[in-house]
Amino acid sequence: MQLKIYNSLAGEKEIFKPILDGNVGMYVCGPTVYSNVHLGNVRTFLSFDFIYRSLMHLGYKVRYVRNITDAGHLTDDGDVNNDRFVKQTRLEKLEPMEIVQKYTVDFHKVLDMFNLLPPNIEPTATGHIVEQIELTQKLIERGFAYESNGSVYFDVLEYNRRGLNYGELSKRNIEELFANTRDLDGQGEKKNPQDFALWKKASPAHIMRWNSPWGEGFPGWHLECTAMSTKYLGETFDIHGGGMDLKFPHHECEIAQGKACNDTAPVNYWMHANMLTMNSQRMSKSTGNYILPMQLVTGENDFFEKSFHPSIVRFCFLQAHYRSVLDISNDAMLASEKGFIRLMEAIKVLNNIAPNDEKQSGFSLEEWKNKAYDALTDDFNSPVLIAHLFEAVKYIFALNDAKETISTKDLEELKSTLHALVFDVLGLQTIEENNNEKLDQTLKVLIELRNQARKSKNFELSDQIRDKLLAEGIELKDGRDGTSYVLN
Repeated sequence: MQLKIYNSLAGEKEIFKPILDGNVGMYVCGPTVYSNVHLGNVRTFLSFDFIYRSLMHLGYKVRYVRNITDAGHLTDDGDVNNDRFVKQTRLEKLEPMEIVQKYTVDFHKVLDMFNLLPPNIEPTATGHIVEQIELTQKLIERGFAYESNGSVYFDVLEYNRRGLNYGELSKRNIEELFANTRDLDGQGEKKNPQDFALWKKASPAHIMRWNSPWGEGFPGWHLECTAMSTKYLGETFDIHGGGMDLKFPHHECEIAQGKACNDTAPVNYWMHANMLTMNSQRMSKSTGNYILPMQLVTGENDFFEKSFHPSIVRFCFLQAHYRSVLDISNDAMLASEKGFIRLMEAIKVLNNIAPNDEKQSGFSLEEWKNKAYDALTDDFNSPVLIAHLFEAVKYIFALNDAKETISTKDLEELKSTLHALVFDVLGLQTIEENNNEKLDQTLKVLIELRNQARKSKNFELSDQIRDKLLAEGIELKDGRDGTSYVLN
C-alpha cells in the first residue's frame, strides 16, 4: 500500500515520500489563545489528530509539533492596537498572560474531551522570541527585510525580483495582490502594500513587549511558525497542516520566510482542513449561528434538541473528508448517534461470536481489510473507511443471527483490525456504561411485559411492544435462550 496525500501546493494527490524513511515530521498551526476554542477549530485539530493516528498506525514514527500563539497575533500590520491579545486584556481587564493561561487551559480541556492525542512538542510564541529575532536579523542581512520606524517588514517585491514566487501556495498573482490592496493605517512604514510584519514596534500602551535590535516590540504572527517548525523539524520537513483559512496569507508568508532564510522550500506536503458550517450557514458570532464545543456536549444551546457525547461528535466530524466542508445540524447529529451506537453494539456482539471452522463464509475478510486500508491510505479518506466499517458491522450481525460463519483465525483478525481502526485510528471511545445499563434495565422490563402478554395470549399488546421498539431502532430477537435485542 502506498500512502497518497493531497498536496495543496501541487493541487493534487501525491505519493508520500518522507525525507527520512519511516519517519514523519509534521507541524500544525495551533490556536491563538485569546478566547475559547470554537467548534471549527476543533474540526481542524481533530482532522489532524486522525491523520497523526493514521500515520502511526501505518508504521511511521511521527514527530508532531503544534504551536500555541500567545503573542503578536495582529489582524493587520497597520495598527498594533489590533493585536487580539491587547483587545482581550482590555475587555476582560486581565493581564495578557492571564488571558493566555485561561484559554490555553480551555483549549487542552476541550481537545481532551474529544480524545485528541497531545502533540510531541507544543511550543509557544513567547518561548521563542530569541529565535524570531535571529530569523529577522538573518532576513535583513540577506536583503529580504528592512527596518522602518522600529518595525521590520518582509520585502515581498524583492523576494519576487530574485525569481521566487510569493503566492505559489494560494495561486495568487503578485500584480493582482497589489491592485486589490486596501489602504491601511500605518501603511506608510512599508515599501510595498503586500510587505508583512516580522517585528512590530510596541506602542506605549502595549503590554506584551520585548527588547530587540530595533527597540521594544513584539513579533509578527507569521514568523513564529517558521521559527518553531525549523527549530524542531529542520529547514525542510514533511508535512505542514492547518485550516483552509490559513493558506493565505499565513502559510504563504511561511514559505517566503523559509525560502528567503534557507534557500530551500520549508515543507514538502501542505495539507489544509476545510471549514465547518452549521445548518448550511457559516458559523459566526455576529449572525448568532454559533455554538461552543462544550455547549454541543452539554446540550445548553438553541440549535440541537439534546446533548451529544464527545465521541458521537467526533464520529460525526469524521464522516466528512478533512478537505470537504462539514455541515452539522440536529438531524446530522442524531444520525451520527444512531450510527455510532450500532457500530459499538457490533463490536460488543463480536466478542460473543463463536467461530466455525467447518463452513466457508461468503464474506472475504482479506478483501474487506484491503478496501479499508485503501481508504486510509487514499489521503486519509475517513468517510469511505467508515463505510467499509459498516460492511463489517452488517457481517457481524449476520454472524449473530447464524446467517454467516467465520473461522477462528478470521474472527481474531476481524476483532483486532476492527479494534485498531475504530479506537486507535478513528480515536472513538465507548460511551460510559451507565447509559447502556439503564437501557438494558428498561428493555428487560419491556421484554418481561411482552413475555407476560404472550403468556396471557394478549398478542395485540405483545406485537405493539415489539413494533414500537422496532420503530425506535431496537429489534427484539426471540430465541431458545430467551429474548434479546439489537440496536439497528
